[in-house]
Amino acid sequence: MAFIEELLAKESYTKSELVELLQVTGDGRAKLFSKAAGIKEKYLGNKVYLRGLVEMSNVCRKNCLYCGIRSGNQKVNRYNLTDDEIVDAAIFAWKNKYGSIALQAGEISTREFATRVEGLLGKINAATYGELGITLSLGEQNEDTYRRWFQKGGIRYLLRIESSNQELYKKLHPNDSLHDYKTRIDCLKSLRRVGYQVGSGVMIGLPFQTLEHLADDLLWMQEMDLDMVGMGPYVEHPDTPLFEYREQLLPIAERFDLSLKMTALIRIMMKNINIVAPTALQAIDPLGREKAIKVGANVVMPNITPGAFRNDYKLYENKPCVDDAADDCKNCLDARIQLAGHEVGYGEHGDSPHFYQRKNAQ
Repeated sequence: MAFIEELLAKESYTKSELVELLQVTGDGRAKLFSKAAGIKEKYLGNKVYLRGLVEMSNVCRKNCLYCGIRSGNQKVNRYNLTDDEIVDAAIFAWKNKYGSIALQAGEISTREFATRVEGLLGKINAATYGELGITLSLGEQNEDTYRRWFQKGGIRYLLRIESSNQELYKKLHPNDSLHDYKTRIDCLKSLRRVGYQVGSGVMIGLPFQTLEHLADDLLWMQEMDLDMVGMGPYVEHPDTPLFEYREQLLPIAERFDLSLKMTALIRIMMKNINIVAPTALQAIDPLGREKAIKVGANVVMPNITPGAFRNDYKLYENKPCVDDAADDCKNCLDARIQLAGHEVGYGEHGDSPHFYQRKNAQ
């Protein structure tokens, strides 16, 4: 156990040390989680920030092998929210002092879509007096599109790499130019150049994935100097090609535990970034998000998509809260966050302190 304490006292970690830490159990695991909680308290306090999640469309040009809304899944009822529905959701978030919203969709990269989002950002800012922080999670776009959205008020962008290992990445995606690892990295660099708070993340417990891959993922996120991280357990979806490898998966409880350890480790490694407590944790454990908050996460994304559409934005099975009204979700979340010994940062953007530290250092 002294070995674990020695490791946790270090300022930086090697890959092999991270692999060791991903395997800790019992008292060592408790010490890891305690260290991460202490760092979060020191650098960020005990506030948790909200991003009201609007899943604006499940139409996607991509065909990723793990995803329930992949273009090849014929069983999905495709939808596009209207501008009014999206603006109404943003007004709900603003009136309820969420501080921020996140606009998410399947990947669409047409000129029409880029122009539509640009217009939407203008409408949202007008309706909420520019008081909402806006996170975008709309996939790979060209730098000009990213810039136009940024100029209209998008301040954060989440583009998950899913795995930083190129060989594993290839096993998760069709082998074509539309699913190219380098393109995704280039997009993250574009987002940085434009001026966004940049976020990425990975899936944990994938088929073919090793602890060494996960250790590399942590080092990759640190090397990319991300402002935000959103990562969580891989939860399989039956209407995807990757589902055939379900017998090779780690038990769901182990995927959950690894996700908490990854959250704790990235908090220790990147002390003042924003870390999302993902909904996928709640798909495994009803208190999943609260457990992530206790070990380093400081952002939660309550779903404020109009209820009729939530069931059609199923990236994975057992997605929670698909039947909750946005009002129910808010009350439930407040109680849950207090239960985890934290408070909600109502009316605050909750921007990444790391982003401002990085900007000031330039």
